Amino acid sequence: MPPPDAPPAAPPPDAPPAALVPPAPLTPLSADYPAGAHGDATVRLVLTVNADGTVRSAVAEDGVEPFASAAVAAATSFRFAPATRSGAPVAARIRVEVRFTEAASPAPPDASAAAPPDASAAAPPGASAPAPERPATAAGPAPSAPRAIEVTVRGEQPAPGVSSLSRGEVRIIPGAFGDPFRALEVLPGVTPIVSGLPFFYVRGSPPGNVGYFLDGIRVPYLYHLGLGPSVVHPGIVDRVDLYPGGYPARHGRYAGGIVAGETTPPLPYWHGEGMLRLVDVGGLVEGPFAGNRGAALLGGRYSYTALLLSLAAPEVALDYWDYQARLSYEVAPEGRVSLFAFGAHDFLASEEDGEETTLFDTTFHRLDLRYDQAYGQGSALRGALTLGHDETGIEDGQKALTRSLGARLSLAHRLRGETMIRAGIDAVVDDNELDLGIGADAPPGGVAPDDDDDSPADDFLFGRSRVDLTVGGYIESDIAITPRLRITPGLRLDLYHSDGTVALAVDPRLSARLSLGRGVTFVQAHGVASQLPSFVVPIPGVRPRLQDGLQRSFQSSAGVELALPEDITATVSVFHNAFFNMTDALGALGLESAEDAFTLRALGAATGVELSAHRRLTRRVGGFASYTLSRSTRSIGRSRQVSSFDRTHVANVALTYDLGRGYRAGGRVVFYSGLPQRIDGATLPPISGVPGGSGSLAGGAARWERLPPFFRLDVRLEKRWSIGKSGWLAVVLDVLNTTLSKETLPGRCDAFSPCKPTTFGPVTVPNFGLEGGF
Repeated sequence: MPPPDAPPAAPPPDAPPAALVPPAPLTPLSADYPAGAHGDATVRLVLTVNADGTVRSAVAEDGVEPFASAAVAAATSFRFAPATRSGAPVAARIRVEVRFTEAASPAPPDASAAAPPDASAAAPPGASAPAPERPATAAGPAPSAPRAIEVTVRGEQPAPGVSSLSRGEVRIIPGAFGDPFRALEVLPGVTPIVSGLPFFYVRGSPPGNVGYFLDGIRVPYLYHLGLGPSVVHPGIVDRVDLYPGGYPARHGRYAGGIVAGETTPPLPYWHGEGMLRLVDVGGLVEGPFAGNRGAALLGGRYSYTALLLSLAAPEVALDYWDYQARLSYEVAPEGRVSLFAFGAHDFLASEEDGEETTLFDTTFHRLDLRYDQAYGQGSALRGALTLGHDETGIEDGQKALTRSLGARLSLAHRLRGETMIRAGIDAVVDDNELDLGIGADAPPGGVAPDDDDDSPADDFLFGRSRVDLTVGGYIESDIAITPRLRITPGLRLDLYHSDGTVALAVDPRLSARLSLGRGVTFVQAHGVASQLPSFVVPIPGVRPRLQDGLQRSFQSSAGVELALPEDITATVSVFHNAFFNMTDALGALGLESAEDAFTLRALGAATGVELSAHRRLTRRVGGFASYTLSRSTRSIGRSRQVSSFDRTHVANVALTYDLGRGYRAGGRVVFYSGLPQRIDGATLPPISGVPGGSGSLAGGAARWERLPPFFRLDVRLEKRWSIGKSGWLAVVLDVLNTTLSKETLPGRCDAFSPCKPTTFGPVTVPNFGLEGGF
């Protein structure tokens, strides 16, 4: 009998060439015996195993608490030799059983395959197992390759260079408040504008050039105002993928990175969760109907920060809410119709002398009707219609509106062997309206005929009411050249029409993945990306005009992915991005005046090295580390400078530890270089803590000095209890910036203004609350 960690046996030599070989475990499929539990138990898991042998998701199909949660948490660390077809690795879904036996022996529990019975209760997603009080013993033979009860070949490998965050891990990242989208800043290549604010540069591209999508639906922004959570309840987000550059052709219309969130699939059993925190309250519930053929989901959050602010700062009003609703029904075998609605609202105002002034007022809604049809092995078709409404209030009743209607059709079809072809077409009509609230006699959009004194920036950002049309399509193919080498060529075409201006984007893409040996993979990704002009940060309803053409970028990266001992994965990547005709009012400050910065077009470049190491945070001891060394520049004509928001060094290090009996603690250290400070030709006093001494003589050339770096520590503490068969309750304290660190921001430095950088903060957010689910 082989030991539990013995490698799997090779497939039979007489297996047919096209035989599908199921995953085989490389590590013991074991779980620690839960503290406080009694007796024996068996938990049946449905595992989705990626083509690299890691577990993408684990769902307890049958089992009682606290054993179900323990098995689900442990499954994220299982490692497999992936399923193969024709010798090439593919993703697959399998069922396994984890058996818990109350005994004194320290041997690990047994896991083996079982026949599929009726589905039962599942453990709460993202639940973690407490540390063992008593270990379990093996029952029966040692673990072997699970029998393929159900193997569903997915066929889709992660794109080269993509970074993914699963819902189970992001919920315990210190300082992220359990929000998948807020956890993006821990990934390599992501540079924050200011600590705590959820807007980022991604490999040198500004926040306005980073696209946000949820299930393929464009979202105007991801976060509530200021330090609020993401605009989507975390309970509906299955995972978040960051494509920093050179991404697949199915993603486009942004010249920077892509953030793509995927929702959880409809589940055939009742489950839900809720939260009550210092700043907001929220909940989510989903249940089946029509004999499990349909499922309905309803969720949302509401902030009562207005009540708290009324005590501390009665002159300030802050409010936000969001909602999610989904109905899905299986109308045919492997065919499902879904209606998905979600939206959010943020409001900030100040009151002085009894008069309220609106500072920020945004709302967006999305309604998506789709049909999904799966067929064959790994093939799928999706058709969808999407309605959108984006609105931003400006002041005095003025607002910017964008109403959109979109249609999209996508196909993923598997040919013989391991070749996958993906293709799609889509079209979006945007009705943009600027309502200045002038009166009924004003022309459409409220723009008066004599309103000819607008600044160039106002004309660029708003212009007049107009209808924009964007039509595009893509095709890409994932080709297995050899069992070790896969390449993915792709092409994306987009035609833009706005205000009488037409622009065509032709964006080729190419990526490759080469297995160099066991646990070592070389990856590279290259591509051209195009985008309409953009604002500083995404704001609903604010759509700059297509004047002076599209923004374009060339993105290139190469690196190595490593599977190390102790379930540690690591990556090393180098990248270079070149930007053309870009609108970056933040990064180009100093090249032109602040007003002209909104309309100027610049060239840009970003080059860097990214390092990361990761051990799943759901393990008893888990952690990650990421580091980015980069330089970003902007140039107009013969003027060239470092980007105003360039940070040479950005690092994140986190550690979480399961203390046992439901207690878990974690901490995260964030460090990044200070921003560059422009020093114009003048005699200036030295800046405290900044190398370089005093400024140059009046009339001399401008130079740059680096401001002091920033450091902060985030802490998260949790106590979790299991309730009944599948319920759980947790008390969580999550504090961002426990060190009360302040950040230094650039100030104006010239012959007429003293060179005094601005101190910002401290931005410290203590988030204490109660969470639970079933």
